[in-house]
Amino acid sequence: MSHLKPILLGTALSALALPALAQEEQFITIGTGGQTGVYYVVGQSICRLVNRETSTTGLRCTAPSTGGSIDNINQIRSGGMTMGIAQSDWQFHAYNGSSDYEGDAFEDLRAVFAVHPEPFTVVARADSGVTNFEDLTGKRVNVGNPGSGSRGTFEIVLDAMGMSMSDFALASELRPAEQSAALGDNQVDAISYTVGHPNGSIQEATSTVDARLVTVAGEAIDRLVEENPYYAKVTIPGGMYAGNDEDTETFGVKATFVTSAGVPEETVYQVVKTVFDNFDRFKTLHPAFENLQPEEMIAEGNSAPLHPGAERYYREQGWIQ
Repeated sequence: MSHLKPILLGTALSALALPALAQEEQFITIGTGGQTGVYYVVGQSICRLVNRETSTTGLRCTAPSTGGSIDNINQIRSGGMTMGIAQSDWQFHAYNGSSDYEGDAFEDLRAVFAVHPEPFTVVARADSGVTNFEDLTGKRVNVGNPGSGSRGTFEIVLDAMGMSMSDFALASELRPAEQSAALGDNQVDAISYTVGHPNGSIQEATSTVDARLVTVAGEAIDRLVEENPYYAKVTIPGGMYAGNDEDTETFGVKATFVTSAGVPEETVYQVVKTVFDNFDRFKTLHPAFENLQPEEMIAEGNSAPLHPGAERYYREQGWIQ
């Protein structure tokens, strides 16, 4: 019977070793946005790359759908999320304690990299007669769900234009996944979305009903862009959506990838390394990523300090000094 002892001992040692190995695996969560938006694709794409390397890095990643920019920043702050995607303007406001974060700055917010440009996009039913933002007065408008960057930016545009929610016949708060159907069913006259293009929700809206992208321009927008460095004028190219052959003038922000100073340097380093070591693959995961350049992703749209883990990788690549 003595020949059984080594086997039993080996089994016992293996059983003891299993919990130790399990403890080495670290779970990270990335806050995204609505499932029809590009934020969701960004988070899912990063997690897909990270999870391919789990055996090497020990990192396992999930990227659930969330309320969007402000929700993600707040969850990172509370420890509910490890990382998240946020519009560049809300990164600025959260870190500097301005706008919705007045007197409540998130000083531990850290930038990782910027991603794609995101135009402030308004789509109106053709039968509404809306061609520019001011025409929304007296209309039924989906202003976006609370906690989303889209909703926050919509409110800023209203303020810049000297308008308010009371100017609308209806100000609905539908999520991105719900608003296109509402436009098609004639429950609203117009919808809004700060999002990268091409976008599935906008494609749905313009293919199910005769709808037009709305011009968001003029002196008020000129002043908004001039006074806020995280904004830029943007043109949505014509031909991207059904019935919209002409270019549409608007303004926009950048999507940015953010985290907290409390997240370990090695964790952020491994995520950044995984993305940029597989950058060609990453760029194929959505058309909005096609023209991304690493140097621009580091230099543009980030107002919070870089996380040391991201900084470490960029120094190794010679992208920063």
